[in-house]
Amino acid sequence: MELLEIFVDGEDNERLDLYLSQALSDVSRSYIQKLIKEGLVNVNNKVVKAKYVVSEGDYIQIKLPEPKKLEIEPENIPIEIVYEDEDIAVVNKPQGMVVHPAPGNYKGTLVNALLYQLSSLSSINGIIRPGIVHRIDKDTSGLLMIAKNNLAHEELSKQLKAHTINRIYNAIVDGNIKEENGTIDAPIGRHPIDRKKMTVADVNSREAVTHFRVLERFGQYTLIEAKLETGRTHQIRVHMSFINHAVTGDPVYGGKNQRFKTNGQLLHAKTIGFIHPRTGEYLEFNSSLPEHFTKVLKILRDK
Repeated sequence: MELLEIFVDGEDNERLDLYLSQALSDVSRSYIQKLIKEGLVNVNNKVVKAKYVVSEGDYIQIKLPEPKKLEIEPENIPIEIVYEDEDIAVVNKPQGMVVHPAPGNYKGTLVNALLYQLSSLSSINGIIRPGIVHRIDKDTSGLLMIAKNNLAHEELSKQLKAHTINRIYNAIVDGNIKEENGTIDAPIGRHPIDRKKMTVADVNSREAVTHFRVLERFGQYTLIEAKLETGRTHQIRVHMSFINHAVTGDPVYGGKNQRFKTNGQLLHAKTIGFIHPRTGEYLEFNSSLPEHFTKVLKILRDK
């Protein structure tokens, strides 16, 4: 069992579980709460509750149990491989598929399918995320780069960090966007209350820039193209909601009354372009809009 020690330097006046989830960025708040409930977190050598308010001078001890050995099994799940060579693959993820396993959900993910379909995957991101360089949400469909070895993973990650990868999405959003195009430059961070959500914020946030242009208008809805300059969690969904044009069908950032039964947001990663990590050649791939997306477009166009 690993022992972590934290000396609180400065006045924080935050709940213990919130303070630790921010101090330990790779540990979730729910897991912190579980450790506290099991008596594995002490403050000043005393067992306390999650609502304990941290103050300057506190000495916190966290006992982290040894991680359980995970075995992610290959599964014969059909996936569309748009491109593949010895270094990389590009896949078209369907709506409703989780990209990689997580605690409590180790089956049916894109990673399970990749382990079955591809001969090798990079190991940089560990056993749960082999080959995964970047992600899209479960209910967002579209193109993803996959690294088949660590060299490819490192090179693609550098391009992501440098914001040189061309990532273009199509989305149907609520309302009529009057402008032909625009740029949303608004930093995104974790929501201070609902930790599963992201939000535009001035503190504890990172730069986020989305460029968009209108493709087609339908009165109460607008079809747009959105290009990512940065790649924050839920970026397009948060930004479009921020300007009062939430992605249609978005169960988290959209309105409660949804007209269409979409099983999630109408957001599709349509285009991805990058420099091949070995050859230096620029590659670009495009995918067609999925059926659940085109069905809604047909309804809107036939109106």
